Amino acid sequence: MLIFGIIIGIIALTFLVVVHELGHAISARRNGVVVEEFGIGFPPRAWSKKLKNKVVFSLNWLPLGGFVKLQGEHDAASKKGDYGAASFWAKTKILLAGVVINWLAAAVLLSILAVTGLPKVLDNQFAMPGDTKTVPQLVQLSTVKSDYPASKAGLQARDKIVRFAGQEVQTMQSFIDLTHKYAGQTVEVIYNRGGSEATAHVALRSGSGVVFGASLVQPSETQSTWSAPIVGVATTGQLTWETLKGLGQLVGNLANGLVLQLTGNENGKKIASEELATASYSVAGPVGILGVIFPAAQQAGLTQLIMLIAVISVALAVMNVLPIPALDGGRWFTMAVFRVFNKKLTKEREEKIQTVGFVALMVLVALVTVADVGKLIK
Repeated sequence: MLIFGIIIGIIALTFLVVVHELGHAISARRNGVVVEEFGIGFPPRAWSKKLKNKVVFSLNWLPLGGFVKLQGEHDAASKKGDYGAASFWAKTKILLAGVVINWLAAAVLLSILAVTGLPKVLDNQFAMPGDTKTVPQLVQLSTVKSDYPASKAGLQARDKIVRFAGQEVQTMQSFIDLTHKYAGQTVEVIYNRGGSEATAHVALRSGSGVVFGASLVQPSETQSTWSAPIVGVATTGQLTWETLKGLGQLVGNLANGLVLQLTGNENGKKIASEELATASYSVAGPVGILGVIFPAAQQAGLTQLIMLIAVISVALAVMNVLPIPALDGGRWFTMAVFRVFNKKLTKEREEKIQTVGFVALMVLVALVTVADVGKLIK
């Protein structure tokens, strides 16, 4: 199952990056820019073929992404078919096409889930009145306490309770009532783990205290019919806003933590450490993303996996639209600033700006990756 989870995680992340790059490629061709190569994965190259449209399609050895290579990628390039020779509006469309594709991919996935069952992940999650049915899911174990009956019987977090002592479990309260009804007895528990049912025999503790030893959740899903596309688009918008708010809080925590570290007293430095720790746990790189996708692919089921992919697609869209050098938003921002001040963005200037941005981004990725590994180990 671990190998299966790893494969699904890599495929999911690669898919999101590839559709992002496909957006750039399609927009570039529609705006007269020559696409030289479209690659899945990163070099070294494993295989390639020149297509009828003269684009080189390649498969590369390093997974987790893809790329598109345009003719004359520098803003100062001027030959026919060069990216640099395109108009400002055409360049804007090309740079932001990947963001749009990631956003649309999330909207499509969420629209499909709106029909089959869309998990409720936001307190104010959009629903169309008159075309929404709420479907409660099986009671699920959120955490399992060690050395308690549930743990000793082999039950784990994310296990879904199907039957308890021969009775169907409809709600969390009914489950709690059953555990107390059979306190002190050994009962048969049928549970669902990763889509497969299994049986455990749990020796419940006696008394009025903790007799089972697990905290519970009961997620719900909503189903729609004709309004599914509207629900998908609206939910994507809500997730986009929540992602932006999360980034704002992250920047705020980082800034506040750094200021307190530099200027605060001992109490201020203690608060700063907490702020910086909060910020570090709010960030995830490729390892962290895969660390979430792997268990989702192994245990959570197809619906939760699709939901997670949609959320990550929104996050990729938001990150790429930010004015960070080396990312799409940063390239557009650099181009726009030079245009506003009527300065020529030479190849040398652009390379320096993007190189500095890329190095800073790689340092950040390295730091985040170290933090991700630490969180996964814990």
